[in-house]
Amino acid sequence: MRYRCLILDHDDTVTKSTPDIHYPSFVEAVRTLRPDMEPPSLEEFVSHCFNPGFNELCRDIMKFTKEEQECQYQIWRSYTKSRIPVFYEGVKKLLKEFREAGGLISVVSHSESQQIRRDYLHNCNMEPDLIFGWDMEERQRKPNPYPIYETMKRYNLNVKDILVVDDLKPGLDMARKCNTEFAGAGWSHIVPEIREYMKIHSDYYFNTVQDFTKFLFLH
Repeated sequence: MRYRCLILDHDDTVTKSTPDIHYPSFVEAVRTLRPDMEPPSLEEFVSHCFNPGFNELCRDIMKFTKEEQECQYQIWRSYTKSRIPVFYEGVKKLLKEFREAGGLISVVSHSESQQIRRDYLHNCNMEPDLIFGWDMEERQRKPNPYPIYETMKRYNLNVKDILVVDDLKPGLDMARKCNTEFAGAGWSHIVPEIREYMKIHSDYYFNTVQDFTKFLFLH
C-alpha cells in the first residue's frame, strides 16, 4: 500500500448521503422556516456548501436566526438518525482490503460520530479506528488540522504515512495545513465548478472508486 493511514471524509466520499439525506432535510427546513421561499436545487445546495460553506449558507444566505438554526439542526438530526446511507460501490471492498493489510482508517466529517459508526457497521461490519465528527468542539473540526495531528500522535505517524480523501474544500484545506497528500473523491461531483477546482488543487483526483483502489494498492 502507498499509505499506512487513510483520513476519510464521510458524506459524498464514502456514503452517498447528500442527495438522500442532507439535501432533503434542508429542503424541509426551508419549507418550515421560510414557507414563501423556493428551496435551492440540489446543485445550488452543493455549491453553497462548497463555497462559502454550510454554516454561511444558513447564517448569511438564508439569514436563519440562532433559534432557526437550532430548528434546522433538529430537522437534520431527525433525518440522519432515521436513514442509513449506502456506501458507494467498491468502497466496502476497498476498506476491508485496506484494514486487512494493516491500514488505519480515521474519519473526519461534519456528520456526527454516532451515525458514522452506525453507517460503517451497517455497510461493512467494521468501525473506523478514529472518528472526528460534528460533535467535536468547533475548534477541532475540519478544516482545523486537529484531526490529522491527533491521528498522527495516537499512531506515531508522519505526514508521508497519510492520505486525506475528501470531495470538498474543507478536507483539502485541512490537508494543506499539515502538508499531507490529498486525493479528491470525484465520484460524487455533480457541479462542474467544484469538479474543476478539486482537479486543479488536489494532489490526485479520481473519477471512480475503482480508479482510487488501483492507485491505493499499487494495482
